[in-house]
Amino acid sequence: MKNVISELYYGNIDPQARGFKNGSFLKKQLAVLSESEAMLTEKLTGEEKKAFLSFVNASDVILGESELDSFIVGFRLGARIIYDTFVSDDTPYEDFLKEQSD
Repeated sequence: MKNVISELYYGNIDPQARGFKNGSFLKKQLAVLSESEAMLTEKLTGEEKKAFLSFVNASDVILGESELDSFIVGFRLGARIIYDTFVSDDTPYEDFLKEQSD
């Protein structure tokens, strides 16, 4: 197995290289969203169009930051689980079968 950190550094791992499956519910919802945005952008004018586009852009920023936050929190949780599994041996009970060193 190659070094995962090196692979990530050189761009050989791209965890975001994903897409919706054809015919999936989410792909259909993305089409609805895209078509609705296009229709509203075409039909609205003036201040209404400006307000709608501001809404869309702000939603995209919030969604992006929320995704980043979820990624960071999930990554840290995974690291804590790995640490707890392989490094920590803290448990509520004493192991009587483990050799006791004085």
